[in-house]
Amino acid sequence: MFRNLRPDAVLVQAVIAGALSFAHLHDLAAAAGQDGWKAWAYPVSVDLLLVAAWRRMRTDAANRDAWLWFAIALVASLGANVATAGLLDLHDVPPWLRILVAGWPALAFLGGTLLAHAPAPDPRPEPEPEPAEEPARSDLTVERAPEPAPELPPAAPVPQDIAPDPTLTPAAPAVSVPPALLDHARKIADAHRAQTGAPIDATTLRARLGVPAALADSIALQLA
Repeated sequence: MFRNLRPDAVLVQAVIAGALSFAHLHDLAAAAGQDGWKAWAYPVSVDLLLVAAWRRMRTDAANRDAWLWFAIALVASLGANVATAGLLDLHDVPPWLRILVAGWPALAFLGGTLLAHAPAPDPRPEPEPEPAEEPARSDLTVERAPEPAPELPPAAPVPQDIAPDPTLTPAAPAVSVPPALLDHARKIADAHRAQTGAPIDATTLRARLGVPAALADSIALQLA
């Protein structure tokens, strides 16, 4: 088992850097008057706030609070590293630095509370908007296939000895038309008038319905 373990350069570097930063924060806290266990608690507080902000940034990159607290913890860690590098006399710490070190616990508690109670982003994808339905066009005319014309009895022959009077208008069509066929013919006539602006003639009506000429003439008379 131990033969499969290989040292990772990145992990070793992270451990060394964390240990040095931890020691610098401890030395700065001890120089600012925080002795005993309190000096060891400061680096833990800074590093935990840094890790908490980084984890919140990983789950929600657009969270501005996570970026803010990550920057605050990073500045505190870098400031301790720079201050203990010989630029600051640890035996004579200025009052403003003592104030910052003493106020850090409250600041870290506020940042940790806000990061812990920040709402998590919704992992569900947003629903795609439904395509808008196109309004129905009123200028389109749908014509049904012509229904087969019912078989009609042969028309009664006109007596040859009685000549029809051309001045008289027939009261009823020569061939009876079923009501269903008449209704269908009326729809076709209305559609033809809407498209052409002229009434439909018997020839066109016969071609649309597929009926005999006599029946088409009778339907045209009733639609006139």
